[in-house]
Amino acid sequence: MRRRGDDRPALLVVDDEPSIAEPLSDYLEGRGFAVSCAGDAAEARAMLAAETFDLAVIDIMMPGEDGLSLTRWVRATSELPVILLTARGEPMDRIIGLEMGADDYLPKPFEPRELLARIRTVLRRAEGGRSEGGSYAFAGFVLHAEERRLLDADGAEVPLTGGEFALLVALLDAAPRVVDRDRLLTATQGREAHAFDRSVDNQISRLRRKIEPDPRTPSIIKTHRGGGYALAAKAVRR
Repeated sequence: MRRRGDDRPALLVVDDEPSIAEPLSDYLEGRGFAVSCAGDAAEARAMLAAETFDLAVIDIMMPGEDGLSLTRWVRATSELPVILLTARGEPMDRIIGLEMGADDYLPKPFEPRELLARIRTVLRRAEGGRSEGGSYAFAGFVLHAEERRLLDADGAEVPLTGGEFALLVALLDAAPRVVDRDRLLTATQGREAHAFDRSVDNQISRLRRKIEPDPRTPSIIKTHRGGGYALAAKAVRR
């Protein structure tokens, strides 16, 4: 929760296990964050509706409403960055979470230092999206980088997650050149790709559903042999 006069980044940790949430809260507080904890999705919803946070760390496996459902609600109601905690690193949980708009994921058990690094990367990416100037025009869309807003041909806003925004900017900056998956993963999640890491492909699919006339036969973002992607539409930076 962001308190008056407190300029620390505000985090919400959503986990039903006090043995995890409380030590994690203490650890993150000691690294310069203001941390609030919610024990379930209902409590998290109430806190998110009443207070302002910079990022949420959400455990997938919770009694009642699970973390995937909560993430879907967060993404439908805000642009709040989300990092998911996944039990045993189940690949399907990771894929579904990213498809629902999570910005990153971390399998349990995890090192607090790794979560700290992920939090800082996601926050830095979100802040970078707000601070970069200029805009891009492509395929009837206009991306305002400073405001992190994508507008369609009718002027309606197309909601983007932090990861989708970073992905689109990376493709726009490189257009019409091909950007390989390693570079895209570094741009969107601040880490190198692993051979079976499909998170970039999932983000591309989600972004295509938002901007392509027909996502099944994409004409704006093209897939290239060897694992790369390129913006096929003409892009103009203003």
